[in-house]
Amino acid sequence: MDSFTIKGGSKIQGEVRVSGSKNSSLPVLFSTVLTSEKCVIKNVPDLMDIKSTFDMLSYAGKNCFFGFNLFSAGEGKKLKTEAPYELVRKMRASVLIAGPLLARFHHVKFALPGGCAIGVRPIDIHLEGFKKMGAKISYEEGNVILKADRLKGARIKLAFPSVGATENLMMAAALIDDLTEIRNAAREPEISDLAGALRKMGAEIEGDGTPVLKVRGKTRLRGFEHSVIPDRIEAGTFLILCAALGGSLKVTEIVPEHLKVLIKKLKESGAQLYVGRDYVEIKAPARIKSVNISTGPYPAFPTDLQAQWMAYMTLASGTSRIQENIFENRFMHAAELMRMGADIKIKRNCAFIKGVKGLSGATVMASDLRAGAALLLAGAAASGKTRIRRVYHIDRGYDRIEEKMRCAGVKMERAKE
Repeated sequence: MDSFTIKGGSKIQGEVRVSGSKNSSLPVLFSTVLTSEKCVIKNVPDLMDIKSTFDMLSYAGKNCFFGFNLFSAGEGKKLKTEAPYELVRKMRASVLIAGPLLARFHHVKFALPGGCAIGVRPIDIHLEGFKKMGAKISYEEGNVILKADRLKGARIKLAFPSVGATENLMMAAALIDDLTEIRNAAREPEISDLAGALRKMGAEIEGDGTPVLKVRGKTRLRGFEHSVIPDRIEAGTFLILCAALGGSLKVTEIVPEHLKVLIKKLKESGAQLYVGRDYVEIKAPARIKSVNISTGPYPAFPTDLQAQWMAYMTLASGTSRIQENIFENRFMHAAELMRMGADIKIKRNCAFIKGVKGLSGATVMASDLRAGAALLLAGAAASGKTRIRRVYHIDRGYDRIEEKMRCAGVKMERAKE
């Protein structure tokens, strides 16, 4: 098990190139199950979650290759319609294999997913959608079994604009020769990226990026070549890092439009930002102002940047409030930040952060992916040395993170424990 050791206190300077989006890559990779033809996906980040997806697709029978940020998937034999617990437990996004397998083979058996412990995140919304498409649902020894003699287009209204459910239902609908309408659909950029891949396969999709998504599928889909969008959460993490540590940074290979709410909040905190076509330059504030945030579905402030923002606000003047509206257990990083000297009080789904003069290095533990990113920021800003344990959580979502942090001026090393 690896750990990171960070020597804090350095100012940020330089340029960081952002990798492809994890949250976009995963559904696009699972969509390859919809066709027997070869699919090539570019700009795929080298992450633990990508390796887990590789293992799951390979187990199912796909012929996969991954290297140099290129992922290809072909097919040479009949696919398995089962996703066992040994594979699913590693990653919650594993449930995204259900829609493609159900649509193509009318049968799938998958274990209830695992992953980060940041909340219950039930798959009820996925299952309700599949049920409206004609699937019958049963449960057996911790597995969900979906069967359908014939799937049909449906009009589905999601109880919550779940990204995963929207993606799963989109992929299933792409292989149904009928019209499926998803209301209260997620609007995240990753939804539009998946829609772009499915269009290349032959599906007709309109309304991505809006609450009403329409998919007219085909009985057969073709192979495709696609390059996934940049990772807006990685980009946001580095922008917050610079704002917290001081100095200036150019974050490149991004889509600034995907970061509008974060850019607005950073400006409110006193940072200066210049937005280019595919980059953002940031100059840290001389004095960090307290800024409240409230997380929500896109285009609101992303829950995946909430922990990083909390680390930033520990250094602000005054008191700020963070309201977490997506996951009920996503303040676990607060206790670790308090071990470093932060002044944080939690009341239900709100965190109140009173800024301190500085943080002190300590040994801390990452409880989930984004909590780990917050500890990276805090450790880089703290005086002395910080040791972060359980960094496998961070490796799930940040490609070559220590290399990029060092490029930005942070002194850090990875060690084997």
